[in-house]
Amino acid sequence: MKRLKLSAKQIASRLTGISCPIAGISWTPPVDERDKAKRLLVFLEDRRALYRPYDMEIGAYVDSSVLEIRQRLTEDLQDLPSSSILAECTRAMRAACRKFLDRSQHMHGARWHPLEAELHTALGELRAIVGIHVARIACAYGLEVRDELTTILPPEMDTDEASRGENT
Repeated sequence: MKRLKLSAKQIASRLTGISCPIAGISWTPPVDERDKAKRLLVFLEDRRALYRPYDMEIGAYVDSSVLEIRQRLTEDLQDLPSSSILAECTRAMRAACRKFLDRSQHMHGARWHPLEAELHTALGELRAIVGIHVARIACAYGLEVRDELTTILPPEMDTDEASRGENT
């Protein structure tokens, strides 16, 4: 008979409670950090502000989407160990959202519509930072990045570039 080995963490995640004839206790098992990372990536896949063509973006809608992203990142941070890669990436993405929103507020502050170039620059910076951290999360937790979210990932390094970089 083949023996199955389970770690304490695996066993604990299967248990939801213990009861006996006199009393019982139940709890919600802790969610694995990898699952949290996966859920975050699924959420980000549906945030159009991260990948729609720049010429299709409207400032107020982008602001709303970035606010939703920042709120979700803040909520997720509350349940993460502060030293984890996921927490580090989440904090960095939240800071990028905050910076975008600060710039956007400044652009809207004078009650004039921001120049498209300013919106596109701020949005490009946000997308680049989020893309870097999405890539880090995917690599650290062995997750796939799907659909349009792949468009903000850092580009692959050309093999010629890689060899030139090693020689310099």
